[in-house]
Amino acid sequence: MLPQANRLKHRQEFQAVYQNGMRRQSSHLILRALGNPCAENGQGEAAPAPFPTRIGVVVGQKVSKRAVVRNRIKRRIRAGLRQFLPRLSPGWQLVVIARPTAQECEYDEFLRELEQLLAGIEVLNGHSRGHLL
Repeated sequence: MLPQANRLKHRQEFQAVYQNGMRRQSSHLILRALGNPCAENGQGEAAPAPFPTRIGVVVGQKVSKRAVVRNRIKRRIRAGLRQFLPRLSPGWQLVVIARPTAQECEYDEFLRELEQLLAGIEVLNGHSRGHLL
């Protein structure tokens, strides 16, 4: 489970990410991201982000009709995201969506794809690929 401060909870938050956010995808996951932590405060310095990065995980019925399978996929994705939390830049809203092929995906594949997607959207501090794995 993700910490309370790092969760997207309300429908309006999800809708804002879907409508205004950027999108990256891999073979098993889609990442939507909204926000830019590099806002300046007028004096050339980076302003502190108003909130920590918040994340929502979506696994629809297209992935599996069985709730047990969908919940297992959600748990794996959340566990992977928990490992990346210390390296995430603050101020972002992220939605991770599982694709129908995610049923066959193993945990280490989720980690690898999450890291590539987060680095591609430049949410990871340092934007480095291959740091964790």
